[in-house]
Amino acid sequence: MQSTILFDLDGTLLPVSQDTFVKVYFSALGEKLAKQGFEAEQALAAVWKGTKEMVKNDGTVFNRERFWSAFAESVGISAERVAVVERITDDFYAQEFDRLREPLGVQADRGELIRSLQKKGYELVLATNPIFPMVAVKTRLAWLGLRTEDFSLITTYENSRFCKPNLDYYREILEKIGKTPTECLMVGNNGKEDACAGELGMEVYLVTDYPEDTDQALLARFAHSSFAGFEAFAQALPDL
Repeated sequence: MQSTILFDLDGTLLPVSQDTFVKVYFSALGEKLAKQGFEAEQALAAVWKGTKEMVKNDGTVFNRERFWSAFAESVGISAERVAVVERITDDFYAQEFDRLREPLGVQADRGELIRSLQKKGYELVLATNPIFPMVAVKTRLAWLGLRTEDFSLITTYENSRFCKPNLDYYREILEKIGKTPTECLMVGNNGKEDACAGELGMEVYLVTDYPEDTDQALLARFAHSSFAGFEAFAQALPDL
C-alpha cells in the first residue's frame, strides 16, 4: 500500500516552466557573480559545466563536491577561492533569489494540499533534482507557503550523490526513508526524469501544466492531469 508521496518541485509544485526559470535565474546569478569580479558569461558557463557534472555523478562524492570541483576547474580558481564563492552564492540564494518570485509570476500556495496529505498520514518527500543547495530550495518552498519541515527528506546537492534520471537517485531516496518502490508515488512533470521512477516499481503521476519530455505515449502509461486535477486526486486518497 502506498504510504509515501515524492514531489518534484520545478514545474510541479512550483508552477513555472523550466525555460522561464533558467532565463530569469541565470540573469540574476550572472549579475551577482559579475559583481565578484567574474566575467559573467564565463562564470555561467562554469555553472552549466558543474551542473552537467552533477547529472553524471557516479556516487563517489556528493553533488556539491562534484559541482564546485568542476566550477573551479572551469574558471581557474583555488579551493580557498571556491569556499568564498560558495558563501557568496549561498547568500544570493538566501537574499536576491527571493526577488525572482515576481518576475517568475509565482502565485501559488501548496500549504493546504501538503497539510491535507500529512493529516491523512502520508510521508512526503521533496524529490527535486539535487542540483541546488538547501538554501535555494528553502527559498522556493517559501514561495509556495511551505517549509523544509513539511518533508521527511529533501534532496539537495549537499545530501545526494546522484541526479535524475539516474535510477540510483531514487534508490538512494528509498534507502534513506526505508521504503520499497511499491509504497511510493512519484509526482512530477518530466517524462524522463520523473517517470523513470516507474522502472523501479513506483507509481507515477504526471502533472501536465508545464510538461517536459512528455508525449502522448508516455501519458497513456501513467496517471496524469493538471495540478488542479492532482489536488482532486489527492483529496480522494484514503487515510492511512
